[in-house]
Amino acid sequence: MNEAAINQHPYQPTLKLGDFEGPLDLLLHLIRENQMQISDIQIEPITSQYMAYLKKMKKHRLQIAGDYFVMAATLMRIKSAMLLPKAPVEVADDQEEADPRAALVESLMEYQRYKKAAGKLKDKEHLRAREYTREAMTVPAGMVSAHVAPGVTVDQLKAAFADVLKRHVSEEPLRGTVQAEKITVAERLLFVRQRLADGPMRFIDLFSDQASRENLVTTFLAILDLGKDGQVKISQAGLFAPLIVELTKKGTQNDESSAN
Repeated sequence: MNEAAINQHPYQPTLKLGDFEGPLDLLLHLIRENQMQISDIQIEPITSQYMAYLKKMKKHRLQIAGDYFVMAATLMRIKSAMLLPKAPVEVADDQEEADPRAALVESLMEYQRYKKAAGKLKDKEHLRAREYTREAMTVPAGMVSAHVAPGVTVDQLKAAFADVLKRHVSEEPLRGTVQAEKITVAERLLFVRQRLADGPMRFIDLFSDQASRENLVTTFLAILDLGKDGQVKISQAGLFAPLIVELTKKGTQNDESSAN
């Protein structure tokens, strides 16, 4: 299609030849296509291909940023410097003539490092977008009372449970599919009564068979529910003594009823 035909149809779609983020990105593409090393660029073919690309962009009426023309001028300057005959000047053995490509090579190497880093960050962004984080949930109001007889406060239980979480290292993956809870509170209620049937136990020992955070929380809720219902008694001999959990008379009766 000639220029006159293009002017007659100003709203026709144009062809996009490439998706480059700048002249350095285009140069890296050309270097990869020619299987060259960045540290040893063959300026003549790269310059010819670069200029041909700009001509195609102009032919298809694509807007060209000024940076592309600056790079074109830089390539032409380097090409001219490398084609000029060397002056017959004796150079000392410990001196080397400056390579006209040095500044361009350094810029390309730095750009490539940043591009790789940006690619890794983009991959992390895609992975994070596929994750779902559940918001923290509080214990429903009315589920537990302010105190658990015979005087151990809920804050003390929270502190003890926080210590349990610190001692247990979760074996579950950092990312996983949200699924139904494997262990229910009702199951842990029965488990706690069975463990306490042999006698009082330390609060922390009731979590010894659990590894995941979800199961630890389920066991904690079961202990709170038993304390609220008066089936267990939680006591502490001293300020820094461990919390002791034991079945009450009501809890023993309920355990016997369940067995029957």
